[in-house]
Amino acid sequence: MICTAPEKIFAPAQSRPALARERARIAHELLADCHLCAHDCGVNRLAGETGLCRAGADAHFFSAQTEVSDELELMPVFSVALSGCDMRCDFCITGKESWNPRSGDALVATRGENAADLLRRRGVAATQLAEQAKSALANGAKTIMVLGGEPTIYLPAALEFVSHLPADAKLIWKTNAHGSAQARELLDGIFDVWLADFKFGNDACAERLAKTPNYVRVVRENLLWANDHSELIVRHLLMPGHVECCWRPVAEWLAENLPDVKVNLRSGFWPAWHARRHGELASQISTGENETAFGLARELGINLIQ
Repeated sequence: MICTAPEKIFAPAQSRPALARERARIAHELLADCHLCAHDCGVNRLAGETGLCRAGADAHFFSAQTEVSDELELMPVFSVALSGCDMRCDFCITGKESWNPRSGDALVATRGENAADLLRRRGVAATQLAEQAKSALANGAKTIMVLGGEPTIYLPAALEFVSHLPADAKLIWKTNAHGSAQARELLDGIFDVWLADFKFGNDACAERLAKTPNYVRVVRENLLWANDHSELIVRHLLMPGHVECCWRPVAEWLAENLPDVKVNLRSGFWPAWHARRHGELASQISTGENETAFGLARELGINLIQ
């Protein structure tokens, strides 16, 4: 049974851990007809079928650690990076892990698992990972972030992890904003901040560089929703040769539709993974392009943060 409106199922008085636990169960059932991302594959992941993300039913993660490389207001942040992604960005800085949904260790629900099972599967229980996160908070971390790859494709595991965290922890959902309306409903009320990428300003660049059709419509829809249901921070990575075709339309749309939203305009591009398949991405962004991009942001009154 597909859940279309979890907010009508769960009482408002439920704590976030309880809400996340119940939604994790529902999200797991939805893997039998998976529509968690906007590719809308509809495969039965519980039966071993895979869609464009190649993810199965079991989540994996390739990193879990405290980091200080994100937005200043979020750091230090304990970050859990889930493996696999529904997009195929040729310039992905973690391409090896982000393109492989089985990279790293399994992140497993605690139901029915014992120590021998976890060891055999190279698995880590969601409760164990939550204990690491709580220890990080006790030692100075300000926030807990779930990211990828793309965490939406492993929404059941992400929600299971959240169900074991303190109800008052500040939680960040780091996403490519390519999730479905179904995924949004399951996420409603779970994360305090959406940290969302708006990578491309047009569908042609998204298809050529990330094999993702109908990109702009989906991302805009998700950003508008996220702004209404949580705090929203938008990231855009400046890419060489893409200031006019990507950053300008992104900036103009943000200025018109989300004028107060915080935007982190990142200029640290380098040609990672398969970036050199595309001639314009074979180098770092030039000083001139960088100045043009930030000048445009100031001209449009974009609320830039670091």
